[in-house]
Amino acid sequence: MIKIKNLCVDLGDFLLYDISFTVSEGEYFVVLGPTGAGKTVLLESIAGLYPIKSGEIWLRGKEVVRLEPEKRGVSIVYQDHALFPHLSVKDNVIFGLRLRKEKHQEIKVTLDWITDLLSISHLLHRKPETLSGGERQKVALARALSTKPKVLLLDEPLSALDPETRENLQQELRQLHRVLNITTVHVTHDFEEAIALGHRIAVIGEGHLKQVGTPEQIFRQPNSEFVARFAMTRNIYLGEAVHKANGDNIFRIEGTEFVSAADTEGTCHASIRPEDILISLEPIRSSARNCFPGTITGIIDKGATLYITVNLPPDISCLVTRHSFEELELEEGKRVHVTFKASAVHLF
Repeated sequence: MIKIKNLCVDLGDFLLYDISFTVSEGEYFVVLGPTGAGKTVLLESIAGLYPIKSGEIWLRGKEVVRLEPEKRGVSIVYQDHALFPHLSVKDNVIFGLRLRKEKHQEIKVTLDWITDLLSISHLLHRKPETLSGGERQKVALARALSTKPKVLLLDEPLSALDPETRENLQQELRQLHRVLNITTVHVTHDFEEAIALGHRIAVIGEGHLKQVGTPEQIFRQPNSEFVARFAMTRNIYLGEAVHKANGDNIFRIEGTEFVSAADTEGTCHASIRPEDILISLEPIRSSARNCFPGTITGIIDKGATLYITVNLPPDISCLVTRHSFEELELEEGKRVHVTFKASAVHLF
């Protein structure tokens, strides 16, 4: 459906380097990265809003680099909604249809369909300034979808919303995609948002494509320190991986040996997700190959959950629930044990 091949964009003070990936028909594809990574430049290049230095952009089997934006069959929704303030919700939604000189009856049918689908029929006579952030974003979505594009491009559509509205709109985007099955490219800097919505995720940073994979692959098997840190792995170490005579694969760091299921040797990184680590007051009898005593050196309170730093050495961050934190009476200086499986130690 979408094929990006060796794409380079030169904006003078920013370069997008050699980007290649494909998006399947009907896929919800998320481009994830920090501010300034090049996400929006990539999105707007697909839409035809930037000149391409080199490379190819294919949409539905057609190379479109030299094709005008309005002929590409794509619609884009921005973070700030970009609604026309002087127009009503109704006139905003049908703006593209009027621009195309669609017949009055076709406009009415489309308007009824899309506003009913997004549950905004009751807002048709309102002006954008009277709407909440979530309502404005739904109107922007309705306007983008009213022209029935082949590709929907979303540029951080949820970042300006409060947490509850953001979560509700995430659910609506999932439902909308199930109903319409429209090929979607969604740009965000929010890792949880990417995991919640994406069939696959492309991680981008400093103008380069770092990794493309399923949410599980990005979450569990980062291919670089950049991806691991952006995926909030927290526990990332540089050390030495060796195979022992007894068949164990070992990762050594600061005098401690982690057993890993990964088949890697030599200098490398290891990552261990905080939620894969069990913290206890006594050693736990289990099949987990890694169990170490340590001392709590830091506590970060996130409300329902807490990050507990335990020095083995090295320092290792564990995620616990509020209930476990209170039940174990955890505090700085307390001696505890941490336990995790060999499969939790990812090497790259």
